[in-house]
This record gives sequence, structure tokens and C-alpha cells, in this order.
Amino acid sequence: MGSDPVMSDEVLVSTEGALLRVTLNRPQKRNPLSRAVLTRLREIFDGHADNEALSLALITGAGDRSFAAGGDLRDLEQVTTPEAARALFDLGNGAFHAIRGFPVPVIAALNGLAIGGGAELALACDLRIAAAHARIGFVQGTLNISTAWGGGSDLIATVGPARGLQLMAEATVLGARDALEAGLVDEIAKDGEAFQSFVARVVDRWLKQKAQVLRAFKWQSAARKLGLARSEIDARDRELFVASWCHEDHWAAARGLLDREKAK
Repeated sequence: MGSDPVMSDEVLVSTEGALLRVTLNRPQKRNPLSRAVLTRLREIFDGHADNEALSLALITGAGDRSFAAGGDLRDLEQVTTPEAARALFDLGNGAFHAIRGFPVPVIAALNGLAIGGGAELALACDLRIAAAHARIGFVQGTLNISTAWGGGSDLIATVGPARGLQLMAEATVLGARDALEAGLVDEIAKDGEAFQSFVARVVDRWLKQKAQVLRAFKWQSAARKLGLARSEIDARDRELFVASWCHEDHWAAARGLLDREKAK
């Protein structure tokens, strides 16, 4: 395992082979998102964007109660002017855009509660997996504010305009199974399965793909999520297809398939 120097133990980061692991680390406070945490997330994902050794990234929270229980109100109560509010939006949205546009898939492992800004962080990721007791909700309306960091748009893109509007307007907090049914969560741990074992099982499944293939798949997802022009998407898709087609990994797999067909 390799690890990065950390500016704060509020966010832990390590590289484990092809996996980048990021952990929000204030479990006693339910892993809130302060400005320092948002800054650190931006630094981590920008700093690893050129790391060609990576195939996958994982974000989770410390403990078993909370993934991220919204913004850190103790810190954010200092944001009192329109200028400061704009800066806060730009800070969080920039951090989450670094995740949305990260060159490899990012999985949010919901070990517990993900509400408000924590739900936005989860939706900025490409996949959400959850413990059976996890809950997720866009509860910003209970504080008489709108979504702060692009999460409203992500929510609507995920569940559709009517359902997304309903979830925000009613500040609904969904349990893991209801979130799975709604499309907010993609997979839940099996009954009796330890959360860390569940996460490892999902990660291992994804890491069976070659890095260049996962990167191409992530590009296709992110490009559409970020609303890039179709011509730009097609041009980049073409480059990625050619690179993966001509890679020895492709020819090795193709030869293996042909050999199996001949054996039959």
C-alpha cells in the first residue's frame, strides 16, 4: 500500500495497487464536509488525475454511521455574504467536478448516512454501493437552501425530473433498499455480509477490467454527464477505441477466444 502526505487527517488517502482509496475521517462528527475537506478532495483528485497506474477510485466514510452528513455547519456558518456563498459554491462544485471528470471510475461506498452535501458527493461519483443500513437524501430544503454543488442536476439526470424534484421538495431520506429501487444506489451488501468484504468484492470485480478499458468506459460516462458536444465525444471515443483495439491485452483476449472456439 502506498500513501500520500496528508494536509489533514480529516481526509485519508492511499493507493493500493490500481485503487485510489479516499476516506472522510471525522466519524465522531458524522464526516461533515467543511471547506478544508472540499479543498482536500479537489487536491486529491486533481493530483491523481495523471496517475496512469490507477484503474479505480473509492470514496467512503470512516466508521459505520455516516458517509457524509452534509456540510459542516460549524464551519459554514461563517459564510454570510453573497460573495462568500459564491466562493463556497465554486469550491464544492470544483471538487465534485474533479470527481465527475476523474479519468477512472469513482465508486461511493455508503457506509451509513449520506444527506445534503453528502448525497451530492455520492451522486458526483459514478457508482454507489451501500451497506444495508445506509440512507441517502437531498434534505437541503430543510435548511431553506438549494443544492450547493451540482447535486441537483446529478440527481435529476439519475432519477428523472419529476422524481428528482419530488425527492428534493419533500426532503425524503431513503433507506438502502428504497434507494436501490429509485436508482440512487446501484448495489447493496448481502444480508449478514460485512461491509468491508462487500466493498472488496465489488472493487475486485471492477479491477478485473484492464485499466485502459475502464478509462474508456469512464470517459464515455463522464462526457455525457458533463454535457459535452457529440462531435467531441465521438472524436475521443474513436481515439480510445483505436488504442484499446491495438493494445496487446485485446489481442491476447481475442486469441484466447479463438483458441477456445477451435478446441470446440
